[in-house]
Amino acid sequence: MNASTPISAPAPITIIKPSSTANNLAPVVFDSPHSGTFYPPDFNFSTPLASLRTAEDTHVEALYAAAADYGATLIAANFPRSYIDANRSLLDIDTAVIDGAWTGPISVSEKTKNGIGLIWRLINNGTPIYTRKLQITEVQARIENYYAPYHHAVKEALDNVHQRYGGVWHINCHSMPAISSAIDSEGPGIARANFVLGDRDGTSCAPEFTDFVASKLRAMGYSVKINDPYKGVELVRAYSNPAQNRHSLQVEINSKLYMNELNRERTTGFAALQANIDILIASITQYAVAQIGNNCER
Repeated sequence: MNASTPISAPAPITIIKPSSTANNLAPVVFDSPHSGTFYPPDFNFSTPLASLRTAEDTHVEALYAAAADYGATLIAANFPRSYIDANRSLLDIDTAVIDGAWTGPISVSEKTKNGIGLIWRLINNGTPIYTRKLQITEVQARIENYYAPYHHAVKEALDNVHQRYGGVWHINCHSMPAISSAIDSEGPGIARANFVLGDRDGTSCAPEFTDFVASKLRAMGYSVKINDPYKGVELVRAYSNPAQNRHSLQVEINSKLYMNELNRERTTGFAALQANIDILIASITQYAVAQIGNNCER
């Protein structure tokens, strides 16, 4: 996976697992739902590609590429979030982008109102993606061929780890623009921290885990905010249950740390950040193993 569009279509998702015979298996799953750079030929968007690509969490899957080396699983979407957003609820339907009456249930969120629901209508700067409305069959195909396989892979990985060890720690991986836009909750022109951790106000994982990750990042010299402005959306909501030892934490990385936001190319900061992410991965897997204790086969 890289920033250029492949000539042939890849699978909707990439899954990188540690070897089943590895001696360092850990009850940890990482997923990157927004780093996909393959734009399906049936997208038929009308805005310039360069503008559309600002919605990507470009290179995030590469930052976490070492997950399997530490006994964890990494799942990444190969399709872009602007095509269908894997971090939204299936109820998050924006009827303004659909031609016809949606027959399923609808629960409109603030993100839908801003044009960035399950199927994006606008880019973050308010630019329309289409000059047309989508047929219901188009939306259904995107759900069936892209959204559903991604969620199935994440759920299956989390369930398998939980069944094996009695607990699972899930890191939902993202990047964020360095400066907020007009549709963001904090208003336009606000500089972001280096990292934002989202645990849905302490409901998607044990607070101790959030504090642990925050302390590790701060010890590396990064500024960290918690649930400000990002609290976590569908993937941490749907698959977390701390009472059952299922912990999900969203991690947002400031894009300026590793890439040029205009051309999406990696900067000289990428290598240093990736090295620190490797340290973070190692720390998280060690933390999870310690929580599981003797149930973890190391």
